[in-house]
Amino acid sequence: MTDKFPIILWLRQNLRLSDNAALTWAAGRGPVIPLYILDESGDPWAPGGASKWWLNETLADLAESFKKLGAPLILRRGKPEKILRELAKETDAKTITWQRIYEPFHCKQDGKLANDLEEAGFEIQIHPGFLLFEPEPIKTGGGTPFKVYTPFSKACFAAPAPGKTLPAPKKLESISGIKSDNLKDWKLVPRSAVWPKGLADAWTPGEAAAHDRLKDFLSEILAHYKTGRDRPDKDYTSRLSPYLHFGNISPRQVWHAVQFALAKTPSLGNNAERYLLELLWREFSWHLLFHIPDLPTEPLNKSFAKFPWKHDVKSLKAWQQGMTGYPIVDAGMRQLWHTGWMHNRVRMIVASFLIKDLLIDWREGAAWFWDTLVDADLGNNTASWQWVAGCGADASPYFRIFNPTLQGEKFDPNGDYVREWVPELARLDAAIIHSPWKAPTANLAKAGVVLGKTYPHPIVDHGKARERALEALKQTKSAAPQATETNDLFD
Repeated sequence: MTDKFPIILWLRQNLRLSDNAALTWAAGRGPVIPLYILDESGDPWAPGGASKWWLNETLADLAESFKKLGAPLILRRGKPEKILRELAKETDAKTITWQRIYEPFHCKQDGKLANDLEEAGFEIQIHPGFLLFEPEPIKTGGGTPFKVYTPFSKACFAAPAPGKTLPAPKKLESISGIKSDNLKDWKLVPRSAVWPKGLADAWTPGEAAAHDRLKDFLSEILAHYKTGRDRPDKDYTSRLSPYLHFGNISPRQVWHAVQFALAKTPSLGNNAERYLLELLWREFSWHLLFHIPDLPTEPLNKSFAKFPWKHDVKSLKAWQQGMTGYPIVDAGMRQLWHTGWMHNRVRMIVASFLIKDLLIDWREGAAWFWDTLVDADLGNNTASWQWVAGCGADASPYFRIFNPTLQGEKFDPNGDYVREWVPELARLDAAIIHSPWKAPTANLAKAGVVLGKTYPHPIVDHGKARERALEALKQTKSAAPQATETNDLFD
């Protein structure tokens, strides 16, 4: 037994043992009570369906990890202030520690919560760990937040490097007899749902799996990353995004691992630099969200508030189901539904198609991604959708309209990605698989494709849709740029 008061460790987006500053701080000061609170009230961006599946698997894995350390993970459902006060009263805890997170709802909630608990006599310790760099010090020379990515990334590289990572504790003091909810009773994964099997086939959530994936990425994939990351038919991306979002691994663990790999193998230079820049895009997205809390609902470029979006339920449903008649778009949307993830190049393609070919509001796409992605991340998801729409920070100009056929031909040249996710087109030759509506009837018949029956006709003509999108842009006036930049993949 110990005469030290127990410390409540409130776990949030730091669902891991290693490099967990709040856990490390608590571990040396007395018995630790690891706590996860399922708060289903008030948050407009509560986890979607796929995220709930990942959360369920992660909590089960984390519970086993804490059990081995001697401190059982406590699960409670309700409002954080109520749960924290109740648990403190039950255990005579005087100190509560947690990791800072940056979603607007939680930023507002945390400030009030910390003040209220401190006024009630609790010691509150809040730690960083979800980002590489805290949002406040990374600013322009004028003292304002960055809204352009390149100078932001340069400022990050010029800042003091992220600190050293922390080892997991080998053992924890704890106290027994604390009541906990049963994870199964939370029903985070509906029993009637079919899609969790696809998620389980594609992913293994948890801290050990995150580090296994990082090792595989560094040893087998990083050397191909700079150019390979645009190929959805190849496994040339890190696939660390859901692990980072849920804190199964910390961004500085990834950052330092890449830097170590680069020091060990200098030939990785361009590939490692490119990956670190992508890691900083995640950082940029969260810094934007922190400083602009209405980013998920309002365009950063206010001219787009007047954009003439279409309310087209039928086309939105076709896009969601991967039945648009454009193979690369449909492959991406089906990959998303079956695995909870989509290749980043294809995310841009499907987003451009929804926004510019269909003229459907980017917020509809962001909401669908939020529900179906295992890496649904409010910072990344919001900033990236606004980027494609042309209304966000450092955005791609609206007039850059992805041609889905040309994008498919360039980045899935053999059609392997489409064949995997749109199997009804699997027997088509690479030369026509990205534009089956142009294929001779004999070729379609030979491949068993009947347009309009086994696979849909395109729901829009891309050329006409492009002109319609540019005309709609003119209606926003000040949002329309003077340039007419294009290239062979944007037309």
